[in-house]
Amino acid sequence: MKKTLLRNYARLIARTGARIQKGQEVLLFAQLDQPEFIEILVDECYKAGASRVDVEWSWQPLKVLDTRYRTLKSLSKIEDWEFARLEHRTVTLPVRIYILSEDPDGLARINKEKHAKAVRAVSTAVKPYRDRADNRYQWCIAAVPGKSWAKKVFPGMRTSQAVEKLWEAILSASRALNDDPSKAWEEHNAELKKLCAYINSLGLTELHYTAGNGTDLRVGLMPQAEFLGGGESTLSGAFFNPNIPSEEIFITPKKGEAEGVIYSSKPFSYRGQLINSFMLRFEKGRVCEIRSDDAQEVLEKMISLDDGASMLGECALVPYDSPISNSGILFYNTLFDENAACHLALGEGFTNCVKDYDKYTLEELREMGVNDSIIHEDIMIGTPDLSIDGITASGETVPIFRDGNFVI
Repeated sequence: MKKTLLRNYARLIARTGARIQKGQEVLLFAQLDQPEFIEILVDECYKAGASRVDVEWSWQPLKVLDTRYRTLKSLSKIEDWEFARLEHRTVTLPVRIYILSEDPDGLARINKEKHAKAVRAVSTAVKPYRDRADNRYQWCIAAVPGKSWAKKVFPGMRTSQAVEKLWEAILSASRALNDDPSKAWEEHNAELKKLCAYINSLGLTELHYTAGNGTDLRVGLMPQAEFLGGGESTLSGAFFNPNIPSEEIFITPKKGEAEGVIYSSKPFSYRGQLINSFMLRFEKGRVCEIRSDDAQEVLEKMISLDDGASMLGECALVPYDSPISNSGILFYNTLFDENAACHLALGEGFTNCVKDYDKYTLEELREMGVNDSIIHEDIMIGTPDLSIDGITASGETVPIFRDGNFVI
């Protein structure tokens, strides 16, 4: 891939995505797949004004080895110095950039039982720090190709060709190939905001999903909640774009109000384990039944991680006729596949989807109906024939989606 295109993409992440301001510290999380690009991105972070950029590397094969040889107690323990680092970052609020490139099935060989227990212990211990920092710092998730990931997406190509092809797909989906990527994102955000304003004006209290594959689900909405999309702002007013790419508008549903059945429409990778297809049934807001040919145990462990893991934390609307969907590429990566299809998320809800959320305590937001959990896992349910109806407070039914697309 041309260095000029990689430089433009890195600049887009640093300046339009994370919106680094002069003097801010930056935390950059990456796998070992594209160190040359990470070097370019660090350079762009400094040029955007960062005072310090710390890179934290990870590698799936090492996680497999750690889980195999370390004891569960060791994997589950957070050392005192790690708690001190968490506290420091909760106070200093560095900008966080996450660069995805991992193999969507790279942890298939891991000891699932041991891994799930360790993740639960660590995530539970870390969550209070996450809650304290929520909505207070800029962050951005983007992606670069990994060899294994590229071969999964383009299995018929040589590895080098697959990586190049995946670069092209990532840059295209991210609007990084536009003459002026920053302006393209500004215009895209404006369109998403208009869409949110229209749907928020309807005063919806419920969404009803139906599709030919058997999906038939009703989800309750909080009266205080509103749809968001595109860029967001921190509590201090710093604007940023958290996801590159992003085609969705989304809302936090009301905890405990989901009835019916959903069928997945795309695979999703859960902690490095690819799950191809499944069905979930909801009663009184909770998943009460799971059917999956290839991941029954994984899904059951996922929804039992804590009390909120079996309930919904997000409803996201993405038209079937959207750029990533129209590319015809199945990315096997949630960042991209969730922006090609309507999706729901199990687990934690977004507090900033509540109007004037800054005026409430976290406890008050939870009482309103924002779900709490250590996970947030997106499940794609969008299909070419998906219909979504909105129900208003007066009982009126308003068509939102027909044949997979918005009725606007």
